[in-house]
Amino acid sequence: MKRNIVVAAVTAAALIGGGTATALAVTGDDDRDEPRIAAADATASDALAAALRHTPGTAVSAGLEDADDEGGKAAWEVDVLAGDGTWHSVRVDPATGEVLGSRTDTEDDDTAEVRAALKGTSVTAAEAARAASAKGTVTSVDLDDDGRSATWEAETRSGGGAERDWTVDPDTGKVTADRADDDSDDDSDDD
Repeated sequence: MKRNIVVAAVTAAALIGGGTATALAVTGDDDRDEPRIAAADATASDALAAALRHTPGTAVSAGLEDADDEGGKAAWEVDVLAGDGTWHSVRVDPATGEVLGSRTDTEDDDTAEVRAALKGTSVTAAEAARAASAKGTVTSVDLDDDGRSATWEAETRSGGGAERDWTVDPDTGKVTADRADDDSDDDSDDD
């Protein structure tokens, strides 16, 4: 069975302006259908860097997970493939960028496929997140290795709350609209 690397769509932000990066974190609100957004400081790129400092390897995805029902708080979940083929899930605090903990994932059926997909690419997950931040608030980034060639997929949220999926070229970092996401896409945003 192939490991599904796609991280659930989540909300976080990377608003870059004047050299300052700001992020948003999602917190659950039991009284509302939509998640509530609260200010935070750690962007997707920050979370990826913190996870890799904690657990060396190759970051394959990052997404901000809502607070769980057992009292846990929202956290960036970063999947890291270590050099020995071990998968790690590293939790990073969206407010501080500090690592909250990590766990080893024993499911490694697709390790060879992921390594093959990453071979020869020059854009990392953090670079893909930074590139996609030009299109809106980054909510997740992950490696899509299901097609003929691997790509980075990023999800953004606009100031109005509309979500949009993007493809980031793993060699050039060019961001284009994901044609598979036709829910509310409008071709005028393509670059």
